[in-house]
Amino acid sequence: MNDDLGPLLTDLLTELRAQFDAAGIEDPNVDAELLVGHVLDERRGRVQALAIMGERVTPAQRERITELAELRAERMPLQHLTGRAPFRSLELRVGPGVFVPRPETEIVAQFAIDALALAPTPAPLAVDLCTGSGAIALALAAEVPTARVWAVEKSTEAHAWAAENVAVHGDERVTLIHGDLADFVPGALAPAELVGQTHVVISNPPYVPDAMVPRDAEVRDHDPALALYGGGDGLDVIRVISRVAAMLLLPGGTLVLEHAEGQGAAIRDLLAADGWRACATHPDLTGRDRATTALK
Repeated sequence: MNDDLGPLLTDLLTELRAQFDAAGIEDPNVDAELLVGHVLDERRGRVQALAIMGERVTPAQRERITELAELRAERMPLQHLTGRAPFRSLELRVGPGVFVPRPETEIVAQFAIDALALAPTPAPLAVDLCTGSGAIALALAAEVPTARVWAVEKSTEAHAWAAENVAVHGDERVTLIHGDLADFVPGALAPAELVGQTHVVISNPPYVPDAMVPRDAEVRDHDPALALYGGGDGLDVIRVISRVAAMLLLPGGTLVLEHAEGQGAAIRDLLAADGWRACATHPDLTGRDRATTALK
């Protein structure tokens, strides 16, 4: 970078932090550095280093950063602006029409990863229902290298993003199915090799009650409604998953469900009524209930 081409990077970052803070963005410092890194094609750590070194941005870079910053201040998700979302060891492609994977889901995925790793077979099977961007399915495949993973998604838009991610990260061990979860039954979408033979079923389903509109603008205005809302009590899709997972899993197989704080007891009751064993709810790193697991 040439020193006389534009403003100091450290000054620009300061401006962005103030702009994002005023817009109510949760972590303006992180977003400012990631947004600049996207335009400069540098990682966040390198952006920090360049700022310390007194580097400048070009006028063209400043203009592009300003354009994107205005959209971010309007609460467009950062991931939609960069086209990328980190998830565990992966960097996924995301954008309008697909649910952006969240850090808390990384904890949920760990339950499935652990169960797959303990499966008494050299090639365990997993199914990710409501896969969205493919984040969970691809994380399972990446971290359990002998596993074969199937992923199911109803939304045409989300399926397109998942297909792109599977092509890059799937290692030919992730199979993506486009279709309605309700049709995932023998003779329809469910492959015969999965019925009664699957070791782990996991899902981050729509679980927001229809009347509870999310407060965060990024979620409320940009995440697809199909990925958010789960009926009057938020559990309509989970009821379907309970039946589908019971059909897929072998005896002793594990079901992992992500859900909202306060839904754990209702989900445990629902699963117990369907015949599931050892139903247990687990907190995330903030201490909020985040996942419920059960055994067939």
